[in-house]
Amino acid sequence: MLKKSLKALLTVATGLCMAASVSATEKQSFKVAWSIYAGWMPWAYAADHGIVDKWASKYGIDIEVVQFNDYIESINQFTVGAFDAAGMTNMDALTIPAASGVDTTALILGDYSNGNDGIVLKNGSSMEDIRGRQVNLVELSVSHYFLARALEEYGMSERDIRIVNTSDADAVASFQTPGVTAAAVWNPQLMLIKQQSPEAVQVFDSSQIPGEIIDMMAVNTQVLEANPAFGKALVGAWFETLALMSGDGEEAIKARTFMAERAGTDLAGYDAQLAETMLFYTPADTYAFSTDAALRDTMERVRLFSFDKGLLGNGAPSADVIGMQFADGSTLGDTSNIKLRFDPSFIRMAMEGEL
Repeated sequence: MLKKSLKALLTVATGLCMAASVSATEKQSFKVAWSIYAGWMPWAYAADHGIVDKWASKYGIDIEVVQFNDYIESINQFTVGAFDAAGMTNMDALTIPAASGVDTTALILGDYSNGNDGIVLKNGSSMEDIRGRQVNLVELSVSHYFLARALEEYGMSERDIRIVNTSDADAVASFQTPGVTAAAVWNPQLMLIKQQSPEAVQVFDSSQIPGEIIDMMAVNTQVLEANPAFGKALVGAWFETLALMSGDGEEAIKARTFMAERAGTDLAGYDAQLAETMLFYTPADTYAFSTDAALRDTMERVRLFSFDKGLLGNGAPSADVIGMQFADGSTLGDTSNIKLRFDPSFIRMAMEGEL
């Protein structure tokens, strides 16, 4: 999975004034950013095959869907107000736009990693064998969080290992070198490492912490509140596309083959990644996940990790500095500074056939 690199920690100060000036008024044209990952490939199909245009037209608006090769840059562009919505993880939504003061709504919780993130070792057969090693990963990323959770599950902490910051682009090549014996990576890099390094043993994966690494479509809250049609169109296009791609029918295979090619793999490769992605194909399943009390517990873990790593802003006094609101109205953090909202109301409309 594409996740946060260190450059995400650079303050986008020059753009914050743009974000702050996003007009909470009705408008006709919107821009959506996404990047390559199994759970976000439906946006490629929806944009290319007229599904987004169909739903936008239904509500009398225009929606431009833009692919970014650089995941973090797509979030930065959302943060400075150049885009109205962007695909991002739950942790990145908290630590980039929300931490920068941009009120952000998690519109669609599309999936969670259910094996797409893994820890691999050379000369080891269990997670306990990571003790004392250097571990290559994208520091201060969701992979960093994933490693911390894996260590916690096995009664260890970061004091028991040493992190070596490695970009996602270098992950596969670095693991081929003799000095690298441990890595925390995501697909497709995880799959490539296991294919190219016969000695690699996967000792932990994200299916062991289900529901914690969430991939979602986030929307600027001001834009969404002033333009509910935008939210309706995105949700409608999303679930129409998921319905088309599911199953083994000819249309579904064509859709997934298109997504696979856009992702740089083949149908078998993409289906293998989907098998390790808990993609919520129906509004009912998405709604159930979005309203589960476990989401609050997950975000409690994420915010504590983020604060510990200094990702909630310079001089943040505690993890409470940024407020979050959940479907039931409950909150975490500063209620006077709510900047991340989990709002499944548009998903409920889809579930009840009201779009």
